[in-house]
Amino acid sequence: MKIIDGYILKKFFFTFLFFLLGATVLVVIIDLSEKTDDFAKTHLSYSAIIEQYYFGFIPHIDAMLFPLFIFLSVIFFTSIMANRSEIIAILSSGISFARFLKPYIFGGLIFTIFLWWCNQYVLPKANQKWATFNSKYIDFNYGGYENTTTISNKYFKLDSFSYAGVRYYDTINRTGSNFFIQRFNNTQLVYNLRAQSIAWDTATKKWRLNNIIERKINGLHQQIKQIAELKMNFNFKPRDLQIDEYMKDKLSTPELNEFIQLEKLRGAEDVNTLLLEKHTRNANPVSVFILTIIGATIASRKIRGGSGFHLAVGVVICFVYILVSRFSSVFSMKGNFNPFLAAWLPNIIFGALAWYLYRRYSK
Repeated sequence: MKIIDGYILKKFFFTFLFFLLGATVLVVIIDLSEKTDDFAKTHLSYSAIIEQYYFGFIPHIDAMLFPLFIFLSVIFFTSIMANRSEIIAILSSGISFARFLKPYIFGGLIFTIFLWWCNQYVLPKANQKWATFNSKYIDFNYGGYENTTTISNKYFKLDSFSYAGVRYYDTINRTGSNFFIQRFNNTQLVYNLRAQSIAWDTATKKWRLNNIIERKINGLHQQIKQIAELKMNFNFKPRDLQIDEYMKDKLSTPELNEFIQLEKLRGAEDVNTLLLEKHTRNANPVSVFILTIIGATIASRKIRGGSGFHLAVGVVICFVYILVSRFSSVFSMKGNFNPFLAAWLPNIIFGALAWYLYRRYSK
């Protein structure tokens, strides 16, 4: 690595850190001004609000805007270099444009890998704080979330032929009553199980059923068995019985993959939303690399208007990127648009733009 590479990387990292801290402070101030009344209703101390809400909210919002922070920071410091004729001097010394972009590529890859790792494993843990506080205090104040620990008449599919339900379930104690399972062969009921109570056994990670009546039906014949207690390993867990619109945000990627498979098996309607979340966790970090290349190529030319013009172009590109991303996400969640394409469509479009700009400016 040459001195010029270290010089550019140093500017890259420190400018990004400046944008990240500055934007984070601004976002927190705006969010605090909007939620002051909600925070007051919680009767929590300032330290408790910071720990329970902002320790989760800040990583959540920073990860969401991470690619845009990278893009604007690249445009900012590269434009300053161009206005000082530093880039002209570098290229005049015999360094090709592709070689000039090498530190940008290296820095972009580092940030891409870092964001990918955070999206898979770190961010879901932070989202648990933010989502739990939101559902308990914020959404409940506006009536947008059913903040209850009890669920009544919950019905769901276990697989293509089996159905289950519980009349009453306590999400805190993880206990329920009047649980049943029905299994069909085509349209014929072949198995029926009813339990007076059901409870999650944290030691064995199984469900404990009490006062069970089990029926196996074969045409006009049936076998009936009464069992006092039975431990069963069903393909659903306590989290699957909760009403939680933030579930996808709180699951790590391995847990999300497992949950997606179960929801497909049950024929759930929210599979597209879960798949979109899965693919977005992979696609969003790649956009960091793409936007780094676009920002470097756009801002590397010295033009009239300087950094202000480059930043204005950057803001427009950011707006278009967000617009494309939101449109594709909505069509995937509300329509039949493929979740994989919805997550990767902005990268496909802006990846083509990055290649076009590179080919044009490298000449």
